[in-house]
Amino acid sequence: MNDLIESIKNLREITGAGFLDCKKALEENNHNIDLSIDFLRKKGLAKANKKSSREAKEGAIGIYSNNEISTIIQINTETDFAAKNEVFLNFMDKIGEYSLEITDTNFSIENFLDSTQNGRKISDYFKDIIAKIGENIILTKLYINEHKKNYFSYYVHNSYKKNIGKIVTLLSYQANEDNNESKLLAKNLCMHIAASKPLSLNVENLNRDLIEKEREIQLDLIKSSGKPENIIEKILNGKMNKFYSESTLLNQNYILDPDLTVEKVIDEFSKKNKFEVINYNLVSLVS
Repeated sequence: MNDLIESIKNLREITGAGFLDCKKALEENNHNIDLSIDFLRKKGLAKANKKSSREAKEGAIGIYSNNEISTIIQINTETDFAAKNEVFLNFMDKIGEYSLEITDTNFSIENFLDSTQNGRKISDYFKDIIAKIGENIILTKLYINEHKKNYFSYYVHNSYKKNIGKIVTLLSYQANEDNNESKLLAKNLCMHIAASKPLSLNVENLNRDLIEKEREIQLDLIKSSGKPENIIEKILNGKMNKFYSESTLLNQNYILDPDLTVEKVIDEFSKKNKFEVINYNLVSLVS
């Protein structure tokens, strides 16, 4: 009897299934742990498939790094309660560590879920956590950044753990000397990005369709206001410049010194230590 209790305990720790379900699984599979895990997974899969139709709007974002790449993953849950659960956060860390095995920066979510770790597909690990927590859980974002030639910094806002929270920003940069001052600037820029949510690094990188849409909207508004034809273009240019200053990182007012743009702050810093933003990622569950 003690052996059975111990087997049930082990099976529960592995699968997260209930006591009676584990007992039944062992009895129907001649007390074989591996067969019992498969038995419970098959039962769990049925529950997981039923839950997969439910919306997952909560969740968390995690960042993971090694010497060559950094990855950001967003995994959504149905409830905020599940996202704060230690079981879920440990699961995120496991998936995050697996993501560091990716060697192709164009690797898609589908490719990742179909890849294998320890002889199992990543998608199977998701099915396991769905059965264990009882909510629909989905990998919704995966960003991979190489930083072999660049320095990087990151910031986590509304954190559940040091590397997991509601908002994550990652900044790749170059500096003549990556000293404490450049590290501090990079960290502050990460905080700025989290707060100001720029759409791109600069105007050149801004989506062309977005620019045209904004231009059309502003032009219609100006014309409907009855402004004279000879000043419409001037007003439109002013509106678009305001749009660029709000939506592009380098043109935004710096949150720590609103009298200066981010570009101006970097230019001033570069007089003593050349600093350049290469790119950034912003992943947020907060609108």
